[in-house]
Amino acid sequence: MDNVFLQHNILYARGHQKLQRSEHYFPDHALGIMLSGESHYFTNESSFVMKEGTICLMRRNELFKKLKKAGPHGEPPSLISLFLEQKTLRHYASENGISKQRAYKGSAMVDLTANGFLRGFFDSLLPYIDQPTKLNANLAALKTGEAIELLLQTDDIYRQFLFDFQEPHKIDLETYMNHNFKYNISLPSFAKLAGRSLSTFKRDFRKIFETTPEKWLQHKRLQHAHYLLAQGEMRPSDVYLEVGFENLSHFSFAFKKAFGITPTELAEQHRVTKC
Repeated sequence: MDNVFLQHNILYARGHQKLQRSEHYFPDHALGIMLSGESHYFTNESSFVMKEGTICLMRRNELFKKLKKAGPHGEPPSLISLFLEQKTLRHYASENGISKQRAYKGSAMVDLTANGFLRGFFDSLLPYIDQPTKLNANLAALKTGEAIELLLQTDDIYRQFLFDFQEPHKIDLETYMNHNFKYNISLPSFAKLAGRSLSTFKRDFRKIFETTPEKWLQHKRLQHAHYLLAQGEMRPSDVYLEVGFENLSHFSFAFKKAFGITPTELAEQHRVTKC
């Protein structure tokens, strides 16, 4: 069973399976360290691997798929993440006279493993894993302030990274959805990333696609799943996650309703054909 606790803005997570897949969208920056095992992060543009001891700063408003794996000796994946919330960063900027920053254009995932001060920072959080209630609101706020200070001392680029408060602007919705339909996130999250309110997102979506987001997403994901299975390279248990379905049973039911055949039957047909 997974061991997870979230105290204020600090998360500890320890997996139990050898292989775990998930998808994520964080509205806030995250600073984390991999304590054991591995986490592989994939976006449409790049990938990033966190192994034991890796420290990474992740940009807010990013979509990515994550694959967690056990370590080389079977140790389960575990990590500590500290979320740098926008309200906290705005308050810090105001208190410290930090002016409005230009839009950050750098990498969405920054490797900070070599930073000894940040390693010492995460070492100071380890005792709270066994006694999470000791990490009260005041301590969490102090730890968050410490992390911000350490990042700002590392390089000037982190001032821009942390204090770029610009929200996603209104973008081409058709291009965006065709590029990101495989991410299993909520409609409000899709709307925010497309630079729209939820009501405007739904209205614009219907004008472009002549259907609802929910119907379009399911149809698009099923079409892509059919293509992947027809290549004979992937199993249904891998495909449903790849295209953005939450569970295998729902995927199988929807697939058979759409195509009159189960994902397993289609995959087997093309496996036999190739043989």
